[in-house]
Amino acid sequence: MNYYSLNRQSPPVDFRAATIAGQAPDGGLYFPETIPQFSAEFLQALPHLSRADVAYAVMQPYVGDTIPEAELRRICAETVDFEFPLVPVAERIGALELFHGPTLAFKDVGARFMSRCLGYFSGGEAQAVTVLVATSGDTGGAVAHGFLGVPGVEVVILYPSGKVSPLQELQLTTLGQNITALEVAGNFDDCQRLVKQAFTDEGLTSRRTLTSANSINVARWLPQQLYYLFALQQWRGVGLPVVAVPSGNFGNLCAGLLAHASGLPVGHFVAACNANDAGADYLRSGVFAPKAAVATISNAMDVGHPSNFVRILELFKHEHATISQLLSGYTVSDADTGATIRRVAAEYDYLLDPHGAVAFFALETYLREHPAAAGFLLATAHPVKFPEVVEPLIGRKVELPAALHYLLGKPKQSVPLPPRYEALREWLLK
Repeated sequence: MNYYSLNRQSPPVDFRAATIAGQAPDGGLYFPETIPQFSAEFLQALPHLSRADVAYAVMQPYVGDTIPEAELRRICAETVDFEFPLVPVAERIGALELFHGPTLAFKDVGARFMSRCLGYFSGGEAQAVTVLVATSGDTGGAVAHGFLGVPGVEVVILYPSGKVSPLQELQLTTLGQNITALEVAGNFDDCQRLVKQAFTDEGLTSRRTLTSANSINVARWLPQQLYYLFALQQWRGVGLPVVAVPSGNFGNLCAGLLAHASGLPVGHFVAACNANDAGADYLRSGVFAPKAAVATISNAMDVGHPSNFVRILELFKHEHATISQLLSGYTVSDADTGATIRRVAAEYDYLLDPHGAVAFFALETYLREHPAAAGFLLATAHPVKFPEVVEPLIGRKVELPAALHYLLGKPKQSVPLPPRYEALREWLLK
């Protein structure tokens, strides 16, 4: 399997080169030259396969011969060695809980897969690889945990000061070792812009081997297909499910659409956006117009210019009519997000985080318009990560899972950084 740049000014590369580079030299995102197809036998056997076997079957065509079979099987098994339960919530609505990994967020899967692949690849590198990543919340913690202590890999995380939750900040600023957190005086789009600029700076990349662990990296993006297969293993609803995905940078949703293009039976997808709704606007109007990010209570989705949307456009050959047949977009306000958290807790005794609440509201809206359909939302993070939002709405404390008690009382370690590329470049070259 080779990957081409969506800017089409760089030569195609294999999975190893795409993973190490993160982004093509021309600044484009990598995209697979072919879309593997699931066999009828695989789909028929899906409910009976182990998660590790599903992960290997899905990822092997993308990895090709860059990782030996035994090593890739080990990587896949370690990536998905926790639960992904599909939990009934309301009539015709379930929640696929993606927060049972080590950092209580869906990004654990991509971060674990990529860290193990990069650890394998960096064994043959003379120079240490620097993972440079921007985060709006959960990516940073998942990447930090996934790469902690990996030989030959240094991790530099840029996060917007004051715009991630206290628990999220602890998860990415307290580990030390090979993890450094840069606290940027700006928003997530500033962080992402700085990272993208670093990758196109030949003077920097000639002196430091950079890669990204954002969902722009194929090794982070592609494993997110697995969520949808694990959900289909458990789906007992009537007909094909409608899947609502909290959508910020659109990597998760794009992975689901890719799995569908490979043959996974899904009835419809819903892009659930907060006020940062450039993607939802496109689905309604046919015009993709990035906008400045605004702060919301579903902060991990505060992305004004979603990087992965270009991959969705590529997947559908930029044909809006084709995209909109399979994918609908909804914009959900903070008021509706908060009201949904409160109502679902009271009516169904189920606790949503703000991002899951955006998806619940969007899915509920879609199902009212399509009364014969049923579906599930992707619950992408544990509510404990957003106590300042959730606790006042439900009137009680959300208990911190025992697995995260080790974070309490740890000193924060971060480096202040202005939102200027020259400052980042200077720091990286020190």
